[in-house]
Amino acid sequence: MENDRIKVLIGDDTANNGIRLASTLREKGIYAYTRKREGKALFDSVLKEKPDVVITDLTYPDSDAIILMKEIRTASKNPPAFIVVSDIYNSFIERQVIENGASYFFARPYDHDELEKIIRGVAHKSESKKSNDVEMMVTDVIRNLGVPAHIKGYHYLRCAILNSIRDFTLMECVTKQLYPFVAREYNTTSSRVERAIRHAIEIAWDRGNSEEISNYFGYRSDNYRCRPTNSEFIALITDKLRLQLKNAGEI
Repeated sequence: MENDRIKVLIGDDTANNGIRLASTLREKGIYAYTRKREGKALFDSVLKEKPDVVITDLTYPDSDAIILMKEIRTASKNPPAFIVVSDIYNSFIERQVIENGASYFFARPYDHDELEKIIRGVAHKSESKKSNDVEMMVTDVIRNLGVPAHIKGYHYLRCAILNSIRDFTLMECVTKQLYPFVAREYNTTSSRVERAIRHAIEIAWDRGNSEEISNYFGYRSDNYRCRPTNSEFIALITDKLRLQLKNAGEI
């Protein structure tokens, strides 16, 4: 979410519906904006502007919400949550909409306060999923490189990389910023964090997956003199994962 504000695309730019709803949501601290009630316009907006939540009518002049959700899932690695609204309620339609990816289905008229709660709820779930995905990426990289999960350095490395992805300024001064940050998380000292991470890297270099190490660092693990420092190891993995996440539109 951009600057911790929920970003909501409303697929209706009429004064009585979309613009009025956007104004109400902005008053509640949500960044809301409108686009035409057209499948092509909404598709382009989702890919370009990357909203957290899309509020859309069930049908458009050129398409419908189910087709749009399918197209977005195909085109985007990180699709937004969808809230679909309609002038009529039908249990069969609701089931079809939910089964095809919508988080909620509403029939008009609906309460704006209730809608706000639902927007915040689905946006939070979406953000939690992103966080879980990033944690899984970091975990997979460390394990694939050959760092054993039972040693302290594994957990310190994981914490250091995760938080450097979230806040790259921590890498500007590893000794004075990153190590103390990790130390506070684990109720230990910066020097112990540094030693444990160095030990974890040594184990990966001596016993780890040489092919993975070569792919990440560009040289073989049997070249001891080329073993990266703690800072180099963390920075390189952080850079690569941040680039992957940026290309996927997740940061």
